[in-house]
Amino acid sequence: MNPYLAILRLPGALRFSFAGAIARLPMSMVGLAIVLIIEQTYSSYAAGGRVSAMYLVASAIAVPLVARLIDRHGQGRVMTPLTAANGVFLLGLGGAIVAGLPEPVLWVLAAGVGATSGAFGALVRARWTAAVSTPRQLHTAFSLESAIDEFIFVVGPTLATILVVQVWPLAGLALPAIAVVGGGLWFCSQRSSEPPAKLQDQRAGAAASSVIRNPRLIALSAVFLFVGIVFGSTEVSTVAFAKEQGHESMAGIVLGVFALGSMLAGLGYGARHWRSSLVRRLIVTLAILSAGMVSLLFVQNLWQLAAVLALGGVSIAPTLITGNSIVHQIVGSDHLTEGLAWASTAMTIGVSTGTAIAGMLIDHRGAHAGYALSGGGALAALATAAVVGLAVRARAPRPDSGTHEA
Repeated sequence: MNPYLAILRLPGALRFSFAGAIARLPMSMVGLAIVLIIEQTYSSYAAGGRVSAMYLVASAIAVPLVARLIDRHGQGRVMTPLTAANGVFLLGLGGAIVAGLPEPVLWVLAAGVGATSGAFGALVRARWTAAVSTPRQLHTAFSLESAIDEFIFVVGPTLATILVVQVWPLAGLALPAIAVVGGGLWFCSQRSSEPPAKLQDQRAGAAASSVIRNPRLIALSAVFLFVGIVFGSTEVSTVAFAKEQGHESMAGIVLGVFALGSMLAGLGYGARHWRSSLVRRLIVTLAILSAGMVSLLFVQNLWQLAAVLALGGVSIAPTLITGNSIVHQIVGSDHLTEGLAWASTAMTIGVSTGTAIAGMLIDHRGAHAGYALSGGGALAALATAAVVGLAVRARAPRPDSGTHEA
């Protein structure tokens, strides 16, 4: 039987995976929509980068705190009110941008969006951890969710660009609001597949503290940080490059090619069980990413850009799948939501940093200056993975372990 079909036939799996996918749609739309709407209203990529960075920084701060509450009190109890609030903040931010309100007002609303966003990707993966029975099934489940993430990043940027540029600017944030409220509340209502909350006692508190302070998780988070810089700088630089070429509306499609390459690679990666170590695979995928990102410095038109982004995209899903598997090895199932949230937070900080710095570089030097940051971020991720390999590597894999030996 196809390994993907096998896990989707587990009780409740198809429903919670589908609901989680809908709830994750905003992650591929909000940052780009903010940049596009603000550029149209305020004529500044730098302003868009600052507001987007505020949203991402607030998310980075809040997500681990929310994840710890979820591990202790349960997904539905914590995320139901936050999801509703997130929809309100998204609509408020969109309205404020379209109305041309002062930038500090946008910062406050963007921070509200980030603080209430949660991390549905981590929540879905935590449910898979409780639903599957073998490490190999878990590897397949993580690969499926990474492929879904990439599909979202195929569809999301294109939708955001079309809605903002061709339909109505506010629609670029209205659709994410509808998706997160509809998908998020549906996800939270599925209590039968929800992992049990962990009792909050002294041992739980000590374990949570060790998750934050674990040197292997810190080292791995540094890699996620630099990968986030690649994502943030590449997204805003691609928007700027498309505008320089006179085809701003094509930015979402080109970014979709980037994500499409990642999605296809992720599906293939998840269907196979590998025998090389996780750390070695992480280094190989980051080397491929670095080659693609450095090549962006030499593109001269949108066709070349799409081809290079497709090459770089092939490495994205395998990198994230491998990184998430290492997180699971490090923190175990009891604190997986928080462990994944810290890795996600590091990447979010990287995205916000990459978006803000690339926005400034683009305003002064053009799109290729932003792509220089993308190449530098990829090389830094590769170097960090190589240097800290011994720190992030878990015990030697067992022959029957799909997570260790995927």
